[in-house]
Parts: sequence; structure tokens; C-alpha cells
Amino acid sequence: MTDQPLVSGVLRKMRVHLESPVRYELALDDSGSGPILNDFLGQHVKLEYTGVINCLECGRKSNKSFNQGFCYPCFTKLPGCDTCIVKPETCHFAEGTCRDESWGLKNCFAPHVVYLANSSGVKVGITRRTQVPTRWIDQGAIQALPIFEVDNRLQSGLVETLLATEVADKTNWRTMLKGAVDPIDLYQARDELLAKCQAQLTALSDAQSGDAIRLLDEKIVDINYPVLNYPTKVASLNFDKTPVVEGVLQGIKGQYLILDTGVINLRKFGAYNINFYA
Repeated sequence: MTDQPLVSGVLRKMRVHLESPVRYELALDDSGSGPILNDFLGQHVKLEYTGVINCLECGRKSNKSFNQGFCYPCFTKLPGCDTCIVKPETCHFAEGTCRDESWGLKNCFAPHVVYLANSSGVKVGITRRTQVPTRWIDQGAIQALPIFEVDNRLQSGLVETLLATEVADKTNWRTMLKGAVDPIDLYQARDELLAKCQAQLTALSDAQSGDAIRLLDEKIVDINYPVLNYPTKVASLNFDKTPVVEGVLQGIKGQYLILDTGVINLRKFGAYNINFYA
């Protein structure tokens, strides 16, 4: 490992490419390319937090990163940081209170997919159609199956909330990182779930206009990750507590680097100024 950083800049979530295994790119600043982290598997790497945070939206210095990359003023104003993004069933666009109507029309009034994924067991989730398969990779899913397509984010949230009465809608990140996740027959899981929720789904569909909720017939997507060794015990690393994080890179899964010294969620530290050594 050299004394000079290989790259430096403001950290963003890793760019991902669905290959076998997934190809991960370190994203610093807003450049179009960065080091391919797969190339450093089995090698000693170091990430050094310089103590500076720059908002990913406006660039101003901040004492803290809110919502994985923003200063507090941007956090309170940006539509992508509103609570309805986490809980899409609470969308308030129709009430005229969207933080940015043009943003909402572009991002929320676009086709969304409701899916089943297997990251730490079967779960239901939603994402914009354009975020397939990125969303699944970011969650560390080893399998995913789209089950519905809808016209907008609100409808996806309503379907997800309904299905979440029967299946989990959260990932156990520690289980996901241990690698002890067995394949699941997602076709069977889908069919059983739809049978349990058929009456509620029919009522929800009838309340929407036209064919707003469309059942899909797609294949399971299998996802493999570049991991040499999974940890038996998951120790979380944190730039706020340990500005220098280093160790032998054992693998990459979700948005986590797996080192022999612990794991770190790079997405959590969006907007942090980082030096990367290898």
C-alpha cells in the first residue's frame, strides 16, 4: 500500500453493475468513474476520513451528514428527503404540499415495481423501474422477483403496506453480511403471498383507475457478490468513531465493505471527504 491516496473526494454510495459477481465502483465526488473495488479483494486497503463533510446537494460544509449525505437545510427542503420517500403510502402530492412538484412528477409519477427479495430471508420492497436491479444489489439480495408494476410511488406504497402484513419489509443487515442466507423459491413465496392477500389486492386494485396495479410474470434474478470470506461475527466500523478504517478487503455486499477488521456501510457516510489507499 502506497503512502499517497489512490483517490480522494466526497464519498457517495458505490456504483454497482450486475455482473457475476457484482462489479463495485468506489464513487468519490460526482465523477463518472472510480476504482473497481473488486480488484482489491484480498489486499490491505485504508479509508481515511479527513474530518470534512460537504453536502451532496449544495456542497456547503456541514458538521453532520443528514439522510446519508445532506446538510440540515437541504435535508429539510429536498423532496428526496421527505418522510413520504420512506413511507410512500403517505404521499401528499395531491394535497399540494410536495416539496418540489417537478421533482415529484419525474420521480414519483413514474412506473414502480413491487418485488420480493431474499437478502436475510424473503421480504417485500418497492423501487422505481429504472432502479432495477440497483435497489436489490444495494440491499444485498441474493435473489429478487418483480411481482407488480404500478403507475406511481403512492400505489407502490399501498401495495407494499398490504403485502407487509404477511411478509417482512426490512432486511436484517447482520444476517445478510454473514452470508448464511439460503436460496428461496420466490415463485412459491409469491403465489402463497398473493393467495393470502387476494381479497385485499382486488379491493385495492378496484379503488385505482384502469389497470394501475399490474401483475407481472418475470423470472427470478440471481445475484452473486464478490466475497472471499464472510464474517462469523459482524463488527460495525464508523468514521465518526474511527476516522481511519483499514484491513484486508474480504468482500463487498450491499453497500458494505467487509474487512478482516469489521464492516462499514459506505452509503451511511455519504458527503464525508475520504482518502482511499491501496
